[in-house]
Amino acid sequence: MIDYEILKAVWWLFIGVLLVGFAVMDGQDMGVGTLLPFLGKDDDERRVMINSVAPHWDGNQVWFLTGGGAMFAAWPLMYAVAFSGFYWAMLVILAALMLRPLAFDYRGKVAATRWRTSWDWMLFVGSVVPPIICGVAFGNLLQGVPFEIDSTMRPTYTGSFFGLLNPFGLLCGVLSIVMIIFHGANYLVLRTEGSLHVRAVKVSTLAGLATAMLFVLGGVWTWLGVDGYVATAGLDPAGPANPLAKTVEIQAGAWFANYTSCPVLWLVPVLGLAGALGGVAMVRAGRAWPAIICSAVTILGVVLTPLVSMFPFVLPSSTMLNASLTIWDCTSSQLTLQIMLFVTLIFLPLVLAYTTWAYRVMGGKLNAEYIQKNTHHLY
Repeated sequence: MIDYEILKAVWWLFIGVLLVGFAVMDGQDMGVGTLLPFLGKDDDERRVMINSVAPHWDGNQVWFLTGGGAMFAAWPLMYAVAFSGFYWAMLVILAALMLRPLAFDYRGKVAATRWRTSWDWMLFVGSVVPPIICGVAFGNLLQGVPFEIDSTMRPTYTGSFFGLLNPFGLLCGVLSIVMIIFHGANYLVLRTEGSLHVRAVKVSTLAGLATAMLFVLGGVWTWLGVDGYVATAGLDPAGPANPLAKTVEIQAGAWFANYTSCPVLWLVPVLGLAGALGGVAMVRAGRAWPAIICSAVTILGVVLTPLVSMFPFVLPSSTMLNASLTIWDCTSSQLTLQIMLFVTLIFLPLVLAYTTWAYRVMGGKLNAEYIQKNTHHLY
């Protein structure tokens, strides 16, 4: 049987991979959806944009569901606190996600301009809202979330939805949506031709530079104005799921302690910055595949940076410090983690292989002529 503490660390890594997978795979769809009302100048161009992601968007949303399911199974206490504390935020995300299948399916049913424009804006809302709220959530994790846990391990959220909309959280939300726009624009550079392609290159360049600047700004803000959390006693990696057994303190600069103790971890934020600047260079050079790989690397670096900074914390509490949740004290049983690990090792490679095959088979350039020739069976 695998050691309990090793399983806890492995599942922290797997959940990070699932979050990155969701941001990369569904991020390109949401990036395209966010750009839809602005980048497409007529119905043919907008149909090109929609059909560039049409074969994959629904499958890509599985990453979101899998990530939520993995959190529920691996970190039940964290899931309980987060999904109750962020209840209204989660409802907004779900409502936005519901608009996406409706917009994809119903937009093409009627040829009227007003009908299609309305669904274009629905697709925009369904694409822009989830990345913003997810970014705001990450910003609040770094600052600490107001919740408490009583002696019976019952968590109580003491904050409000509007309390999440603080300046640092909003900065992280803006960074998130700009990064997703960068990724979506690179995908359009890869899949489109003509004037739409040219506009996508311009958007990619601006969004890539903005991503780099906002990421640096977020790091400076964290260093100067966001205090981190440190477990000073009672934290046992192999111990039971009892977060109240430890002592936690707030210390300035604590979110950079992991980078100081293990300098190789600086590669994670460096990937975020280098990916953004490299993506801009690649897209300006006309190299679409390297550009979208760079934007995926940007997402990897940006998403993993706060996770690495907070390790081993996954949900710090700003109102009851010792209730802060870490990977060592909010996880499921050893048997549960081990069974999940074996299932993941079997099925995750199959999902990756199928996804790779699907993108390879249903790739290629799209243009208005193709849309017009196949208008009856495309979105």
